[in-house]
Amino acid sequence: MAARKRVGVLVSGSGTNLQALIDAAKDPSYPAEIALVVSNVATAYALERAKSAGIASQVIPHGQHKDRASFDRAIIDALRQNQVEIVCLAGFMRIVGKELLDAFGGRVLNIHPALLPSFPGMHAVRQALQYGAKVTGCTVHFVDEGTDTGPVIAQVSVPVLETDDEDSLAKRIHAEEHQLYTRALKLVAEGSTRIEGRAVRINGPR
Repeated sequence: MAARKRVGVLVSGSGTNLQALIDAAKDPSYPAEIALVVSNVATAYALERAKSAGIASQVIPHGQHKDRASFDRAIIDALRQNQVEIVCLAGFMRIVGKELLDAFGGRVLNIHPALLPSFPGMHAVRQALQYGAKVTGCTVHFVDEGTDTGPVIAQVSVPVLETDDEDSLAKRIHAEEHQLYTRALKLVAEGSTRIEGRAVRINGPR
């Protein structure tokens, strides 16, 4: 079996998607392992999840850096020191800059709680409700320099119910996110994805 890809996960909050990736990686046949968790928030519960799983973690507060580039460089250094090959954003509440994207070109993933290109940016669930959407969902995509504009790897739809409020809809989307992210990372780690312009081609079974 090929060596598992080493993954770095960037987090800012509770880390439920991180936990889903940790759980998936417990299977020795899963093609990726979580090598490092980096947070810009020292109190993020995601760090406790990493500690409980025996995964290395590092806090890099963005406020201690003069600009985005120096913050990026600190993250890049941490990822390289841990031989990270793929980067997953999992509730990371900072915009990823050009330096990090250049360092890990085509290997930075993000999950977003909407069916992109609909409802990019913050408050996607709220936007779907305000728009009156009947269907929303979640998307895993490669990260580029835009806001949620990178090539889409995988999506799953979630119906918007008449009784939904922002909290209830977000909970159902998050439940789908946990499964979608693990599937998308598997595709990338096993080499089944190929970026062709704005599209991602999937080789073999999904």
